[in-house]
Amino acid sequence: MPQPYQRIFLLSHMRAYTSLLGHVLGSHPAINGYYEMQMGYASEQALTQQEQLYARQDSFKPGSRYLFDKLLHNKHALNLQLPGLENAILILALRQPEQTLKSIVNLFAQKNTGHPYSYPEGATQYYLERLESLAAFSQRHPQRYFYFDAELIRSDTESVLKKLGKWLQLDSPLTPHYQRFSKTGVAGAGDTSTAIGSGAIIKQENQYHGIQLEAGLLQQTTQRYRECRAQLIRNALEAM
Repeated sequence: MPQPYQRIFLLSHMRAYTSLLGHVLGSHPAINGYYEMQMGYASEQALTQQEQLYARQDSFKPGSRYLFDKLLHNKHALNLQLPGLENAILILALRQPEQTLKSIVNLFAQKNTGHPYSYPEGATQYYLERLESLAAFSQRHPQRYFYFDAELIRSDTESVLKKLGKWLQLDSPLTPHYQRFSKTGVAGAGDTSTAIGSGAIIKQENQYHGIQLEAGLLQQTTQRYRECRAQLIRNALEAM
């Protein structure tokens, strides 16, 4: 009888290159999963649901060991006390606020829905609430996760992938080139930009020059980011 899949969870926030990292991880032969499944893990049934959800559109790789998901919203809880999650592998990442907020605003403004996240105030509220939630998670689960600055996936790709491969105890290295999958670029599953379909980590990033953030609010947000980042690093078993 096959062994249960060991879970990998990436805990972060929107627009922190999580789709990029998910595709890199999901392209490894030992790892299934690459997109945001938009679910929480508060009950045992969730683990079965995760497997069923993934199997609807993607196939489990022969001989694979892991099943990946990313959690970017406070409404999606993660209960590590559940049977089957005692050995879950955790990765936490934060991206600095200025580019994150501009990217969130740009994404939701393109949808033309009037969503609160299409405005700097709404995007900032989401970001700050997510920071607080991740900081609280780090307090509850110290020495339980690997932390890295999200920007490093682009600026220092080789080092990040090497560290992550070691953290995940992979038999072969992670590479900056990745596969396209059934949900690559699909709304609701992660990044919908053309960049995610390139199949490789692109170093250049959009500067969003047309989006302005109020200086005082950005300063306060940056200070809170620094405080939460420091807390996540202090509580991490390993960080970079």
